[in-house]
Amino acid sequence: MKKLSAFFYKFSNGWVTIAAAVIFVLFTLLILPRFSQQVEQYSQGMGSPDTSLFYTGAHLYTIAEAYGSEGRQAFIEIRWTMDLAFPVIYSLFLLTSSSWFMRKIIPVSSKWRLLNLVPLSAFFFDLAENSATSLVMWRYPQHCVIAQFLAPIFTPIKWLSVLAAFVLLIFVIVFWFVSLLRKKNISN
Repeated sequence: MKKLSAFFYKFSNGWVTIAAAVIFVLFTLLILPRFSQQVEQYSQGMGSPDTSLFYTGAHLYTIAEAYGSEGRQAFIEIRWTMDLAFPVIYSLFLLTSSSWFMRKIIPVSSKWRLLNLVPLSAFFFDLAENSATSLVMWRYPQHCVIAQFLAPIFTPIKWLSVLAAFVLLIFVIVFWFVSLLRKKNISN
């Protein structure tokens, strides 16, 4: 973990952090809405499990039924194209941004520096959620009990991890800004 954390501190210079932020914003504004429209087209008002916070395995099968055969195939394709790209993009943004700001405020010897890896949990749970929901869609109408059980667990953990990563980023930005103000006041 320490080596991975150190890699992101080294990798996350100003330009990489800015590039990751720009890619995240552009993807969120330009590409994500298009895929959301495609999902809405197939879901018949049922939505998508990955945008819910809580659902049951039974409800996941209701969603699979509503999608229809063509919609289920599109769901799987979206999960392993756009919804594979998006976790990579938001994780890279969160990892580089958190690492860049934390490098400026947390001493190298501190164990708190490992917090820069918090966004990885969101990435892994997003992939786990995609895997479980895709299995349900792929096997429909047959039940995949393990995926049906795990998907509703992975989704809220993913969202809590995403929230934790964004809260961490906001916290370190505020802390960095406060430290800048303190340095300015000390030098005046």
